[in-house]
Amino acid sequence: MSLRNLLHCAAALVALSCATISHAQLKVGDTFPAFTPNGVVSLSGAPAPATAGQVVLVDFWASWCAPCKASFPALAKIHTDFAPRGLVLAAVSIDEKPAAAVTFAKKLAPPFATLHDREQKLVKQVVVPTMPTSYLVDRSGKIRFIHEGFHGDATDKLLRTQLETLLAEKL
Repeated sequence: MSLRNLLHCAAALVALSCATISHAQLKVGDTFPAFTPNGVVSLSGAPAPATAGQVVLVDFWASWCAPCKASFPALAKIHTDFAPRGLVLAAVSIDEKPAAAVTFAKKLAPPFATLHDREQKLVKQVVVPTMPTSYLVDRSGKIRFIHEGFHGDATDKLLRTQLETLLAEKL
């Protein structure tokens, strides 16, 4: 390999590394991306919920994920308890096959919005670390809390405490 080709390969690797860095995992304090331009659609055919100016819990899930299945009843109770106070809860499936997401959602029949990231754009933009992962977003659209995995009562109690805080805040 010539020196010129070697330098060209090295430049390509640096460019690739920089591109990878620019797609870093979202963290607390970052703005959560909008659903619509990222190709997120409702599994029920209804529009994605309006989130501007709202406290939002976004939960990423997959039909093959056992902890996701375990989290849905807890999320349903959270939705029932906090939606009247202004919480928007949206569960986003990352399933590659929409039918798998639809079957999962129909079986569990959650009272909150179930969405599908049909082209995997949002999950790649957010860089979701594990299934499930929940993001609590404040009224200004900033991520305030992130929960990786679902750990039963411990996760439920922590989500509830954090939601109380966020719902008490004014813009």
